[in-house]
Amino acid sequence: MSVSERVAARVGRDFGAAAPEALGALALAETGGQEVERVHAALVLMAEGSVERLWQAVELSAVDWRDVLMNGGLANYDWPEVLEREFGPVSGARS
Repeated sequence: MSVSERVAARVGRDFGAAAPEALGALALAETGGQEVERVHAALVLMAEGSVERLWQAVELSAVDWRDVLMNGGLANYDWPEVLEREFGPVSGARS
């Protein structure tokens, strides 16, 4: 599952040297048919720079991806605006 450039950039800023592990964790997340970037962004926001919290959030996505959106602040109708505010403007995707 690919991670968008803006999410990958945020992962680099938030996780530093642990960014490769964080990107690997995101690749394992369940999205429940939702937009992948939205779920990835919610996971990153939930983790607050902690790889341990990110793995816990990825585990939560397997139980109920809706909880990830709620806890990451991207469950409401304004999620595209929140995503842009937190991650910047839309860009391409990376593998």
